[in-house]
Amino acid sequence: MPATGLPPTFSIASIDAQRVEEALARIGPKWTTWTAMTLAQVNGPVRVRDVAARLPFVSEQFVGKRLATMHTDGLVIRDHDRRGRPYRLSALGASLAPVLRTVSDWSRTHLTQEPMAEAERVEDALRRLHLRHSTTVIQALDSADGPMRFTHIVEQAGLSSGLAPQRLLRLQADGLVARTGSRHGDPYVLTDAGQALGAVYASVEHWSQPFALRSGTAASRPVKAATRTHADIPLEAGADNARTAAALRRSAAASHVMFSHAPQPQPRVPAAVTAQSAPGRGR
Repeated sequence: MPATGLPPTFSIASIDAQRVEEALARIGPKWTTWTAMTLAQVNGPVRVRDVAARLPFVSEQFVGKRLATMHTDGLVIRDHDRRGRPYRLSALGASLAPVLRTVSDWSRTHLTQEPMAEAERVEDALRRLHLRHSTTVIQALDSADGPMRFTHIVEQAGLSSGLAPQRLLRLQADGLVARTGSRHGDPYVLTDAGQALGAVYASVEHWSQPFALRSGTAASRPVKAATRTHADIPLEAGADNARTAAALRRSAAASHVMFSHAPQPQPRVPAAVTAQSAPGRGR
């Protein structure tokens, strides 16, 4: 069983890919997790300059822009909503804790066990997930009976033939999709990391419910209890659903802070910043 105490499998096919991608677009941009964790650690109103002082590898100007975007997306609030007022996490931002915990566990299990700051680990994972149409491609491959050819992926995911090659190449580079051979036309499959994304997607989808309902983009079908990863889901009839909901409550209770893993050294500068040879990670 995963370290989160969650049930071992979640269905990628059952998630609403559009809703997941809209949610990932809010939490995936670079430095969002670092900023959210900084606000969570302070646990009170913080001005832009004070957030920047805790993130010396990011300019104050960029921190201000990131906080402004997070404010627009509902992740942070400011008293009286006036310019210059300090920021703090909103209820929606604070409720990210179980989501970030699930993403971190997935990364540690399927991507890399290399020691790094937890915020850096989550941001590295979200960098692989938040690009548009990535979720629909992964969902299409997951629903296939076996390896899937390029034309079938394009059709199933509703992509243009021009965008599909770029997205597949990126997903391969990020370790989520693999090709079954080196010849042109060889089909694609999900890697172990790609197949294990069910819990991540379910957690993100459930977290997105408040703003999805406000924006009118909520899924037309209800989210099954077995795919939810927050503690505020209702118990439904049946022993299996009751056990699942209880497990999810335990997971959320353990995530009352942004991360409840054992503390790890937090490097002053992320490896992604200091690595001279690493390509830029624009978001």
